[in-house]
Amino acid sequence: MSRVAVIGGGVAGMTAAYRLRELLGEHAEILVFDQAERAGGKLRTVRLADRGYDLGAEAFLARRPEVLRLAEELELDGELVHPGSASARVRAGGANRALPAGMLMGVPASGRAVSGVLSDSGVRAVEREPELEPPRLTGGDASVGDLLRKRFGHEVVERLVEPLLGGVYGGSADALGLRATMPALASALDAGAESLTAAVNAAMPEPTPPGTDKPPVFGAFRDGYDTLLSELRKRSRASFELGLPVRQLRPLRRGWSLSIGAAPSPRTLDVDALVLAVPPPAARRLLTEAVPRAAEGFGRIRLASMAVIGLALPSHVELPDASGVLLARGERHADGTPFTAKAFTFSSRKWPHLRGGGGQPLVRASVGRGDPADLRPDDGELVRRVSADLAELTGVPDAPLESRVVRWGGGLPQYGVGHREIVAEIEEAVSRTPGLAVAGAALHGVGVPACVATGESAAATIADRLGAS
Repeated sequence: MSRVAVIGGGVAGMTAAYRLRELLGEHAEILVFDQAERAGGKLRTVRLADRGYDLGAEAFLARRPEVLRLAEELELDGELVHPGSASARVRAGGANRALPAGMLMGVPASGRAVSGVLSDSGVRAVEREPELEPPRLTGGDASVGDLLRKRFGHEVVERLVEPLLGGVYGGSADALGLRATMPALASALDAGAESLTAAVNAAMPEPTPPGTDKPPVFGAFRDGYDTLLSELRKRSRASFELGLPVRQLRPLRRGWSLSIGAAPSPRTLDVDALVLAVPPPAARRLLTEAVPRAAEGFGRIRLASMAVIGLALPSHVELPDASGVLLARGERHADGTPFTAKAFTFSSRKWPHLRGGGGQPLVRASVGRGDPADLRPDDGELVRRVSADLAELTGVPDAPLESRVVRWGGGLPQYGVGHREIVAEIEEAVSRTPGLAVAGAALHGVGVPACVATGESAAATIADRLGAS
């Protein structure tokens, strides 16, 4: 009988545990360890206004197949929901503006496409970009912020790319590498695009043919991600040991020895194989002695922190007819006070399943652009500040009737310049280490589908190795 440990109880680790059960069968012993008191990692469903409401990841990219396929396999496809038709806005230049089409994560395909958001001089900078020397990565990587400032100036970065791309990663566009965060754009440049706008046009998805239904871009679970997590846990039939840190890993001739629990009296457990699905700092610490090259790679991945606040407003409140508002960097209230939030989602407008029934409108606020000072206020002060932001943006003066604050300290890996090479080094070192596989948001994408994919890949790797042993 095989015994496999999964260290890390986020969605990558839970997917790995489920897939290991499917691949290894009933007689395998699968154990999941997480130092947190709850499983789920950066997925968190809370109760807000008596509804399941996600304050970790909000949705998943439905253009990727992993979550859709997993939901169908778990017989949860009937629980999937998709956004309505409301469009997003961006606060830029002191006004709320329609978020333009004709962009790739904020990078414009033309000056005309972004004329409603940029100043006249900003539009001219985009229109003149093709006159510059052709952009070349020459096989290397580039900082997204640095590259775009050189080609377009500051406005494109601050008004469009920071709210969109920076919002995904919780940090600054200057700290993000082009190849890992915008691979289609990098590929278009590698293929010889003569300008950045030409590369955007080449990299953008093909438009939906006239007369055909446009497939949904995003999806979610009707009652929150707890639906998925609960089913993964049940089907994995794994033993979950929560609130217990794994302190040390030691390779054996066949398998691994784990030191688990409090430092004064940790217990030892031997396993045949393990999946490591933890954030980079924990991965670096656990692998320093056993796989130093992988540990060094994890140590080079920086992290960002953020907070997500859920607000339930009085039932008479009418939110704007939009899915939400992104805030450009540097925007301020009329009195000169800087905004605290970087984005608002008008959840009851965006998601049809959260509307109706005379219920309280739900709003999600995100805080954190890579500056630790943004997150220093306590929970009550954060709620007060984002409520003031919401009033400034929408004219809704009402205080929330209920609120929830979830903080993600060091929760978002920053895909910096050279990230793909770092991950390749980690995975190459791990591949030469018997009985070990890695998974998680630090590798091939921070979204839920990417995390699911790494968990499934790690499980397949371990099952193959155990089957061959």
